[in-house]
Amino acid sequence: MAQHHFHLKADWPGLRNDIGTIDAGNLKTEISIPTEMDGPGIGTNPDEMLLGAAATCYIITLAAMMERSKLEKVALTMESVGVVDVTNGVITYKKIIHKPEIVLKKEATEKDEALAHKLAEKAETSCMISRAIKGNVEIELDTTVIK
Repeated sequence: MAQHHFHLKADWPGLRNDIGTIDAGNLKTEISIPTEMDGPGIGTNPDEMLLGAAATCYIITLAAMMERSKLEKVALTMESVGVVDVTNGVITYKKIIHKPEIVLKKEATEKDEALAHKLAEKAETSCMISRAIKGNVEIELDTTVIK
């Protein structure tokens, strides 16, 4: 069994509305509470980072599955939305909506289109971040396949 260890160093010098930093190797940035939650909105925040982790894991997993299935694409892009609910002062990350757009070659068949949709669904259940948050954060897909 292989195990991979990822490390992050964080520095938070002040109180709630201050600005901190994180350093995780290739990810170095300032962090603070977003303006939507009455923070300074400097750098990134946990909400964006969870969305980024889920989105990048999903799109990389989908690309790998397409490659293994020999499903050729012209483009693979995606927009994702994170929905955070604040009720009675309790902040809950409710949902992530991935909107992948798969552009297949013009000569793609209906079978190719169906495979693209199938792989888009399978990638969501295969991505390690999706599996990690399962049962806590709903993941919704809105897949578009174009040829």
